[in-house]
Amino acid sequence: MSAQTAALGFSVHSGWAAMVVLGGTPAAPRVLDRSRVSLIDDRDPEAKQPYHAVEFLCVEEATGRLDGYLGVATRMARTSMHAQAEKLGKLGVAVQAVGILESASRKHVALSSILASHALIHAAEGDLFRNALSAAAEQLRIEVCRLQTRALEEHAMQCLQLPRKRLLDTVNGLGREVGPPWGADQKKAALLAWTLL
Repeated sequence: MSAQTAALGFSVHSGWAAMVVLGGTPAAPRVLDRSRVSLIDDRDPEAKQPYHAVEFLCVEEATGRLDGYLGVATRMARTSMHAQAEKLGKLGVAVQAVGILESASRKHVALSSILASHALIHAAEGDLFRNALSAAAEQLRIEVCRLQTRALEEHAMQCLQLPRKRLLDTVNGLGREVGPPWGADQKKAALLAWTLL
């Protein structure tokens, strides 16, 4: 990617994600924007924890409700990404990639098994919102990278050919430049976006 491109990094929670937009170059990244992206309809109180909302429904009904929650989250994610791309486009910057931090949870578990396990319900909720972000990026024809959070620093060291301390110092420096909020979510999202520059 050149200096006129950007990458979006996302750290996902139930119902929302922290987004950091990085531009510049791998040698000199800079924060172009950051925000909190909502992935639920605030008028639906159950949307924040969709698997909890369907925990006691039959699998068929639960599937239909979950598809609805995923559809809303995907539309909201696409709207946010599209608005960000339009805003950057006016500055001559193109969004080239989206990075989404993954959990270490098991994937591809049957819905009946998920609904029978409280731990799996929590993991599945995060996955629903990650899947929404991924689907939104794909609909906008933006490259998607999904990476487990626990592998992020090692991946960044290999990708950017820098020692861990230099990576973390740079990310902390980006936070000092833009000011708060710059917590763990923003730092991880920024580091992932940096690897995509």
